[in-house]
Amino acid sequence: MRLLILSAKTGGGHEMRARALTELASSLGFETHTIRPLEEGSIIDRFGSNLYNWIQKFYPRLHRFYFGFLEFASLHRKTCTILSEKKMRQEVTGFSPDLVISVHAHLNHGFRDLIIEELEGDAKPKFVVYCGELADGIGYSRHWINPMVDEFWGPFSDCIGAAIKKGMPKSKCHVMGPLLRSHFYEMPADAQVKEFILKYDFSLDDDIVLLGTGANGVQNHIKASKSLLNNSFRGQIAALCSSKRIKSQLTQMAQHSGPMIKPLSILDSREMSILTYLSSWIYGRPGAGLTTESLVANKPMIFDINGGLMPQEENNLNFWRENCQSLTIARRPEELGLLSDKILPPFRKRKQFSPRKILDRLSLLRKERYGG
Repeated sequence: MRLLILSAKTGGGHEMRARALTELASSLGFETHTIRPLEEGSIIDRFGSNLYNWIQKFYPRLHRFYFGFLEFASLHRKTCTILSEKKMRQEVTGFSPDLVISVHAHLNHGFRDLIIEELEGDAKPKFVVYCGELADGIGYSRHWINPMVDEFWGPFSDCIGAAIKKGMPKSKCHVMGPLLRSHFYEMPADAQVKEFILKYDFSLDDDIVLLGTGANGVQNHIKASKSLLNNSFRGQIAALCSSKRIKSQLTQMAQHSGPMIKPLSILDSREMSILTYLSSWIYGRPGAGLTTESLVANKPMIFDINGGLMPQEENNLNFWRENCQSLTIARRPEELGLLSDKILPPFRKRKQFSPRKILDRLSLLRKERYGG
């Protein structure tokens, strides 16, 4: 069974879901291939993706205008508007997938039609959309919705309910649970925790708090750390960042403060799952990736909305508002110290999430294709 995944590097949640799908499908013996048509396509598409990432990093509130333009312009709604059509057709024909799963809102219409046209007859694959939005909101793109796709998957009933309201046939919709790498569903073994603690020189005797970062390096670690120090925080600060300059500044701060500040490079999924498990709470943007990881681990979050909210981030805050114990928002990183004493885990009792529904559905789709 050959699975083609349509993804993008914009944001970070899309790529997270693509990697999780690759891992899950591979565990069932699927052959997988991921295409990122926007970054790997035309110059215009690459420019649009880079602009998205730049806005997310520096001026989040401006994304309201860019999001509105994309909703109206419908740049990839039809096959004839896809500038990288020839390259896309060649790649699809070369792989000849049995199943296509899209994890990006803008890849479900024109790109879907192109693939179906290219692989007609018995070779025509099923086309599935996995929508990563946690709930409805102004950032729930209309481009997620295409009644012509074979199935529409989402993490929670909030996401599926919104899709049905926006025009997806109820019979095609499935609540599949969060889509993460396998490590995030499991409690780490004692040996894994010990190895992690030794590798990064943490202590299990003091609290660890996690300052997260998005795929584009969005973070306010310097101001956030100063706020914690000013509020007499005495635990350990794990600060994820890719900037050498920020790491150097954090290291200098650690030399003059009581708490241990540990700047860390972006971790792989196994180490990230361990750090999430060890953390008392997490501070970061309300993107789908970090938010979903926190929900699955049942870890409190303080949401960083400095610079304003992107529309998609509002969807995630809506989910937290409707389904979790409390919603804690830091409009400025300087507020972190005071807010850190007032937060609760998302659920009173940790919920048991797993990838079982996704694995079972993939197995069923394979059975429908090949029998047996």
